[in-house]
Amino acid sequence: MGADLPAEAPSKLPYSFPMKIPARLLPLAEDGLIDEVLRPLKSGKEADVFVVRCGAELRCAKVFKEANVRGFRQAVQYQEGRSVRNSRRARAMNKRTRYGQKEQEKAWLNAEVDALYRLAEAGVRVPQPLGFTDGVLLMELIVDSDGSVAPRLDGMSLSPDQARAYHARIIAEIVRMLAAGLIHGDLSEFNVLVDQAGPVIIDLPQAVNAAANNSAAMLLVRDVDRMRRYFGRFAPELLTTEYGKEMWARYAAGTLEADTVLSGSYQPAQHDVNLGELMGIIDAARKEEEQRLARMRADQSDQPDEPDPSYESGEY
Repeated sequence: MGADLPAEAPSKLPYSFPMKIPARLLPLAEDGLIDEVLRPLKSGKEADVFVVRCGAELRCAKVFKEANVRGFRQAVQYQEGRSVRNSRRARAMNKRTRYGQKEQEKAWLNAEVDALYRLAEAGVRVPQPLGFTDGVLLMELIVDSDGSVAPRLDGMSLSPDQARAYHARIIAEIVRMLAAGLIHGDLSEFNVLVDQAGPVIIDLPQAVNAAANNSAAMLLVRDVDRMRRYFGRFAPELLTTEYGKEMWARYAAGTLEADTVLSGSYQPAQHDVNLGELMGIIDAARKEEEQRLARMRADQSDQPDEPDPSYESGEY
């Protein structure tokens, strides 16, 4: 999924000319981890991403922003279940001291990096992590068949067959993630890239521990529902599937494995009262989410069409 540097002169590169190395990337350049910064790839509230050259290969460097300029609010819903081994750090984080806030930020960044390494090791299609230094994550650059940055799923027009095939691949990746004990937590068409082999899942700051987070089941079903709605635009029969509930029921019963093939249907077990209650809560949350989306669509229909700058292509 990575890209080798073409033999032509830099002017022929599909990633533009080398640029001045940003200050946050200078330590990596001085240590020989990167040789050139070719161009910005994406600028967001959480991080800036650059295309860089490392020897003969092109990679991307995700530069996480400092806590005081980051836009994301570290919701308790996502932090639950993330363990902190050092008791002093844990106390400081709970008390929200200055030291505790710094440690909270480190823990948040490390959680995303750890999740990426864990999922890559489990065989999930994510960018291969290549190192994390001074708040900079160096990782594989996902490219298409032409060697250009792979497109994001939301900008693609799919045939029904493509939609069904990509949906099946995404469901298989979510199963593999859950079998590894993690849930993306914010999966949508905006954080899936598509290379020549299919979907690649990106952006994991909200990844949650499936076994230790009380919201895990709802976050899982929400992820699956978002994928169902997106692919259902092109293959409407997918809109009636219940992969999220089926997946969680198998996980809760201890019968979900990395290569488990699901049917897309869910039948509640009569004897499992707790699971039935949970699915009822999920249904209520799903209805609330659908109503929220309907309100958003209604509001947007009253506004002139403008591009959303937070949804740039090539987001990692």
